[in-house]
Amino acid sequence: MTADALPRSRNFVGRGGIRLAADVWGRASDPPLVLLHGGGQTRHAWARTGPRLAALGWRTIAPDLRGHGDSAWSADGDYDLDLFAGDVRAIAAQVGDRPVLVGASLGGLSSLLAAGEEPAVAVRALVLVDVAHRPDPRGFRRIVTFMRRDPDGFAEVGEAAAAVSAHLPHRPRPSDPEGIRTNLRRRGDRWVWHWDPRMLDSFEGRMDPPGMAERLLDAARHADVPILLVRGGSSDVVREEVARQFCAGVPKARRVDVAGAGHMVVGDRNEHFLDAIVPFLAETA
Repeated sequence: MTADALPRSRNFVGRGGIRLAADVWGRASDPPLVLLHGGGQTRHAWARTGPRLAALGWRTIAPDLRGHGDSAWSADGDYDLDLFAGDVRAIAAQVGDRPVLVGASLGGLSSLLAAGEEPAVAVRALVLVDVAHRPDPRGFRRIVTFMRRDPDGFAEVGEAAAAVSAHLPHRPRPSDPEGIRTNLRRRGDRWVWHWDPRMLDSFEGRMDPPGMAERLLDAARHADVPILLVRGGSSDVVREEVARQFCAGVPKARRVDVAGAGHMVVGDRNEHFLDAIVPFLAETA
């Protein structure tokens, strides 16, 4: 890894004063771009994406969402989607200069509400990574089931890597299972996932509550900025017809599919993901 690829650490203050850890690449004078990971991920999901975008002239910021990674957990165990949206608003205000928001799954939902509902944060554009207004409940349930599995953790890191490989069988197994250590924390003599397990109750309640699809579509329209929906070509969370409906219902939205990628587009096909978003980002710059 070159020196330019190494991130700088920064803390942000989210809604209610919560501490949010982040990695930052690029020059302070460059236009800002915020990378927001999905539920159950960390900022390290963008470890290959962040430096590449910085090399293209973007000041790139990748925070851990509340309850994830090195960021603080909600003291009361509340992980309502509006709290995540409030954190995105707070981060964008501290970054300044109308950032582009690139949000995967939970990060994308939070970005939509932050940019399209009051108090709306000013942004240049939105990139939604395999998230639209209505998830496929089967794909969504598969993710939550995986996150609930192994609540007592693992005896060694390799066991966790094997669990991820079983969950994502389309991906080649990593040559070095130690790479997953950034998604784990030590508890006694066990390795456990980095997230607050109380968060999963909120996730299950978010599967498709009444009125949420209309709310997200309204937010996308009211954001009134260019929106790129990047769908995994093999996604089991955003069906092709739902992606079509989203773009038909949001005048400034367009769509690109990344062939061979599932819901975790960046982890599955990072180079193809970059190929999909770089022309769109060039227009916003």
